[in-house]
Formats: sequence, structure tokens, C-alpha cells
Amino acid sequence: MYKIAVMGDWDSIYGFGALGLDTFRIEADESPEEAAQMLRRLARNNYEVIYITEALAAKIPGEIDHYRTEPSPAVILIPGISGNTGEGIAAVKKSVEQAVGSDIIFGSKNE
Repeated sequence: MYKIAVMGDWDSIYGFGALGLDTFRIEADESPEEAAQMLRRLARNNYEVIYITEALAAKIPGEIDHYRTEPSPAVILIPGISGNTGEGIAAVKKSVEQAVGSDIIFGSKNE
């Protein structure tokens, strides 16, 4: 069975524990390096899917980009308690464009 983690502030992630996901609390006042270290540790510990709040991902964009080029783990941005910034949707859109070579919402890049 795959291991799945959720990273972010407590108010945004605590409900995921009830679904059986492993939650890892990183609050806004913690340094970006602490968040990056946590993400690297989860990747080393064989988590195949890591959900991370958009607000936390915004603090470590280089680390997030690194894992986009790796086959595992899948790092997926989710909205936090403060709302949706649009980064998660933009990341999914970018991944789909790379996979199929076209913007599935607004049409082909060549139009």
C-alpha cells in the first residue's frame, strides 16, 4: 500500500488524519528550510504522494520544482484554510500541458 502524507498548517491538514493519511504540521512561522527538510525526509521515507498546502509550497518553490521532475513522490498542491491561491490548479494545468502538448482548457498552444 502506498504511503500518503499531507503537509501544512494544522488547521488546514488535521482532517486528513481522519481519512488515514499521515499529517505533518508545518506552521507559517517556521522557516522555509524546515519545510524543505520535511519534504525531503518524506520523499526519502517512501511516501509516494505528498499533499502540501499552497501557502507552504509558496515558501519552497525550488524544492517543489525539483520533485516535479522526479517520478516519485507526486507532490500535489492543495488549498489551505485561508483559501485557494490558484497555484494548485496552475500546477495541474502545467503538468497536463507537458504530458499532452496542449492546453486542454483553452486549446492548443499553436492556435
